Amino acid sequence: MEIKFADRLQKLPPYLFARLEELTEAKRAEGVDIIDFGIGDPDLPTPEPIVKAVQDAVAKPENHPYSSSAGEFYLRKAVADWYKVRFGVDVDPRKEVCITIGSKEAIANICKAFVNAGEKVISPDPAYPVYAAGAAVLSDAIPVKVPLRAENGFLLDTAECPTDAKMLYLNYPNNPTGAVCDLDYLKSVMQWCKDTDTIFCYDNAYSEMCFDGYLAPSALEAGRDVIEFGSLSKTFNMTGYRIGYAVGDERLIAGLKKVKSQIDSGAPMFIQEAAAYALGMYKGRKLPDIITENMEVYAQRREILVKGLREMGFDVPMPKATFYVWFDCGMDSMKFTEKMLNLGLVFTPGVGFGDAGQGYVRVALTQPSERILEALERMKESGL
Repeated sequence: MEIKFADRLQKLPPYLFARLEELTEAKRAEGVDIIDFGIGDPDLPTPEPIVKAVQDAVAKPENHPYSSSAGEFYLRKAVADWYKVRFGVDVDPRKEVCITIGSKEAIANICKAFVNAGEKVISPDPAYPVYAAGAAVLSDAIPVKVPLRAENGFLLDTAECPTDAKMLYLNYPNNPTGAVCDLDYLKSVMQWCKDTDTIFCYDNAYSEMCFDGYLAPSALEAGRDVIEFGSLSKTFNMTGYRIGYAVGDERLIAGLKKVKSQIDSGAPMFIQEAAAYALGMYKGRKLPDIITENMEVYAQRREILVKGLREMGFDVPMPKATFYVWFDCGMDSMKFTEKMLNLGLVFTPGVGFGDAGQGYVRVALTQPSERILEALERMKESGL
């Protein structure tokens, strides 16, 4: 029997990162000391109080059964309370919140809920690949990539977007560029979406990873015509826990819940209980000390890396958010990445985030300062 991938799988772009992984493993096999700045996975541990909350919660037999695909009410309420404290936004936990298994699955599933085969989905370029591939392509939709331009601060220009699309994905603070936006910008995008009948999907996974006094807004501060995705992964160093949330227009939340009811049975209840504990650490708009301390570590790493790269002649903007440094490497992204790999350094080629990322690389601040200094020394010694 011949077995073929479905057409939708064959439409997925080549997985550039698989090639990078192969090259990295080959270098490790040669005994090269690899310093990996590739994946956006925090190296800092989950805060001890949250770990303790998980341990306590998993010991409770009542947390062992299936949850609901919509999430336990106490966590939906914790998310609603957090939105009130953090953004000053009132949210109905019964109708306007859905707990997700990380934000990634919800970003993909919202497309399945509302976009029909052949309809257009707008994705920034460069961008988190899930918007165009995991969401649009795997929903048999047509991804339309709109470039983010350096001269525009990597902000999406809606004037370049098609007016006949069904859905728009947007993400600030931005992965991979580290770009940020203000509330007025979000209001303008929301108005454009209303004028064009485009569903507005806002990925706010990095809202708490900010520097230099910048505090990221929520799209819900601009209005209710949106679904916003968030995650505890980066905020609390909980990537492996797979816990997130979607908040917004109750019709969009209802569609997401309907899809999820056919796909999953909810996140583990002991993880949900710990997530509620984590969100409860917020007592006001200001970040809790435990997050501020983490961001101070990333800020120090950011300054070391940016300063070192600038000394080598690279034009590197100082990011105001995320834990990524994005810069023009002066050559083909993959070629530069391979040159770095020969030095034992793993960077992410910008072209892996879309054609408009060509010529850029992304460096994740997920290595200790001393390893960043070592990486910079290797680059200097190579003649860069």
